[in-house]
Amino acid sequence: MNEDTRRKLTGVSVATLATALYKRGLRNQVIQGVHPVAPKGRNMVGPAFTLRYMPAREDRNQLSEFRNPEHPQRVAIETCPEGHVLVMDSRKSATAASAGDILITRLMKRGGAGVVTDGGFRDAATIGGLDIPAYHTRPSSPTNLTTNEAIEINGPIGCGDAPVFPGDVIVGDDDCVIVIPAEIANEVADEAVEMTAYEDFVIERVKDGETIIGLYPCTEDEHRERFEAWRKENGR
Repeated sequence: MNEDTRRKLTGVSVATLATALYKRGLRNQVIQGVHPVAPKGRNMVGPAFTLRYMPAREDRNQLSEFRNPEHPQRVAIETCPEGHVLVMDSRKSATAASAGDILITRLMKRGGAGVVTDGGFRDAATIGGLDIPAYHTRPSSPTNLTTNEAIEINGPIGCGDAPVFPGDVIVGDDDCVIVIPAEIANEVADEAVEMTAYEDFVIERVKDGETIIGLYPCTEDEHRERFEAWRKENGR
């Protein structure tokens, strides 16, 4: 992805991005129900590389499947490109784990920018201690073979009710995760940077006791003028 866009997206919140997308008629881009395994204090940003699970059928999902070098779960970990976010459609089910700490460690060592599932992770406490952003719904110990079968790599998926296409830009902060369609990522990043600057100005005013009426959203020229002066003073 555009590295300038990546840099800009590291400094804006998912909430701000959701508003920018809402202005463009996109109202369902936040991946619902997922949260950080452990807060990282920095944004996860990268293009989506996807893995889709389907309901498991018992005769196809024995432990022996993990000996198969073409098993899609393993192949996804070993082929996710550097700088990408692995996004897994786990059918919003955490009854069986989407992955565990060994696979996520391997993803991290290969340069993955992060991992998201609308299911759960086993070994969640260990994953939380890794230096890779990871998002799930809750810890889950049973192997994914119990109820889910990894079936397709890098196709369109739904994750937490959000549509995700390969290459869409994924951004996660310490609250949640959002999906930005690839073709508008640059313009959304630019707008979010501008919105963030104004929001930072607003929070300073509010902390000083000012009313939000006319200030947020900005409907008075006085605030626009003060904002421009603030930007010059603060290099924003």
